[in-house]
Amino acid sequence: MGKNRILIADDNATNVELLETFLWDEDCEIAMAYDGLETLEKVREFHPDLILLDIMMPKLNGFEVCKTLKSNPETSQIMVLMVTALAELGDIERAVEAGCDDFLSKPVNKLELIKRVENLLRLRSVTDELERLKAYIENMEAESGPRRGG
Repeated sequence: MGKNRILIADDNATNVELLETFLWDEDCEIAMAYDGLETLEKVREFHPDLILLDIMMPKLNGFEVCKTLKSNPETSQIMVLMVTALAELGDIERAVEAGCDDFLSKPVNKLELIKRVENLLRLRSVTDELERLKAYIENMEAESGPRRGG
């Protein structure tokens, strides 16, 4: 299995650089996007396991990007960590409604970011393994054909 892929999506280049620096020691590939539409394009090209997604971005905001990703079966398993200066209860509720997997407020604490990233990547790995096992079982059941009691 290859390295985990993380997409950092934020319209502020300084924030992107900071998050990239925080993740420097993690064994992962990192790509960047600077608006909502570019984020969706990068998802198609880069196939990330996790997206660090800012909410306030041009073209499409983070809520719209997350909702789009989570409503598509091809991208619904990508973990989304909303990273934002917005910390109102309503913002958190909107992020959850959009389908985000976790929420982190700015300013970002490096240790908290790393632990949340590790946990979400671990959850993604377990989810992928579960999907593989389900497909294997379904395939085995299909090959053995219907069974009759008797």
